[in-house]
Amino acid sequence: MHSGFIFLAVIIGSILFHIFTPWWWTDIASNWGAMDDTINLTFWIGGGVFVLVCLFMVYCIFKFSYKEGRKVEYKPEDHKLEKILTYATTIGVIALLAPGLIVYNDYINTPKNALQVEVNAWQWGWQYRLPGEDGILGTAQVAKISDDNPFGINLDDPNGKDDILIQSDELHLKTDRPVKILLRSLDVLHNFYVPQFRAKMDAIPGIVSYYWFEPNKVGEYEVLCAEYCGVGHYAMRAIVIVDSEEDYKNWINEQETFSSLIAKQNNKKLKTTRIAKNNN
Repeated sequence: MHSGFIFLAVIIGSILFHIFTPWWWTDIASNWGAMDDTINLTFWIGGGVFVLVCLFMVYCIFKFSYKEGRKVEYKPEDHKLEKILTYATTIGVIALLAPGLIVYNDYINTPKNALQVEVNAWQWGWQYRLPGEDGILGTAQVAKISDDNPFGINLDDPNGKDDILIQSDELHLKTDRPVKILLRSLDVLHNFYVPQFRAKMDAIPGIVSYYWFEPNKVGEYEVLCAEYCGVGHYAMRAIVIVDSEEDYKNWINEQETFSSLIAKQNNKKLKTTRIAKNNN
């Protein structure tokens, strides 16, 4: 009998904790409210099943608790009950999976006007590449990464000359503009995650994964790595700042392009050569 009261207390406590909990999602700052709706649906279906199962257990404890002289009924099969459970489980699984599949289809169906942003993940930090005036990212390969070419951009690709390079942990985006995130990992498995955007995906070595979102609130948001990637995982953080159109343009104009990086490196090499000649 005592276990029946314990189960009942667990049900009541779980419901009260959900109602009065101080822990909930951060305010959403993108177009992915459907993510919250899907999670809520999963919660209510899973929570409803949890409550029903616990209530059934409480009922069984009180209904079939030991009483002297009571005999147990042996019933190895119940085809009617099996059918009911099979149909109910099937409906429940469909209700859980179908909304998620619909949302995921939209999640990878990128709008044509989306700004492409390449996110390079490495142990333990982030760097970014944006298209220049031509609006096209140049091709790149991990094998081509070097001190002189930190993004591995193909030197023979003219589309990469004006690419904007962000070698810092601060990325700026324009509000109300769709963004397609292209994820590349330079070493191990990482995951680019901004909680307020409700959007994340693994960065997998050897392939380019992608997803999209549209930031809709000006502000500063923290980037987290949502996959354990080594001893420095806890410190793999960055900042995404969502700007107004004017502030975004000002920030873009201050950034370095691939061609300017090459020119700066060539000038440095030329100065080094001159100094060496003068010393000789």
